[in-house]
Amino acid sequence: MDSFFEQLKHPNPNLRERAMLDIAEFQDENTIPRLISLLGEEDVTYRRSAVKTLGVIGVTAVQPIVDCLMNSDNVVVKASCGKALAQIAVNYPDEPFPEVGMEALKTTVDDPNPVVNLVSIMALGAIGSPALDILIEALQTTENISVSVAIVNALGSITEDKAMEVLKTLSEDESQDPYIKESAISALSRLEQVIKFKSVKYSRKKDQ
Repeated sequence: MDSFFEQLKHPNPNLRERAMLDIAEFQDENTIPRLISLLGEEDVTYRRSAVKTLGVIGVTAVQPIVDCLMNSDNVVVKASCGKALAQIAVNYPDEPFPEVGMEALKTTVDDPNPVVNLVSIMALGAIGSPALDILIEALQTTENISVSVAIVNALGSITEDKAMEVLKTLSEDESQDPYIKESAISALSRLEQVIKFKSVKYSRKKDQ
């Protein structure tokens, strides 16, 4: 296992990828804690590889990542935890994302550090529909414009009527902050394109 971890630092991305798969395949009870201990690494390649490996391991890593996210004061570690949760959501879209992960991200949306709150919003966006209510609630309660814009952009990737309604309301609200309004118009346009593309793809599939 030590040699696999060493390979996570390798300059060759293909070898790093291979090591990630090997670590996930041959993991033991020490693997997830060891990967989590690397989330504050100064070596950016090593740190990112640890994040991605946790993403490969999947849902079983969520609780330990959440424990780290909620108990660390280190901004780099917290941001890495958020990225690892996002990776899991992206890699395992058909597996229910654990509630404990969504609740932790809901908390860190309000983190005083902008890197942490933006990563948390990105992760909730990656989780998608199950996190929709959390994103909408955060949008309604935050007074931070950059957080609002990040949430609006996240909503632009969730193909749900509810997301579209929120974006439509924001895009038509003349009293809204211009930056948020403009972001909502762009996100709504993107969302309409994604829905249209999915609809065409589904029609073609049916015709085959």
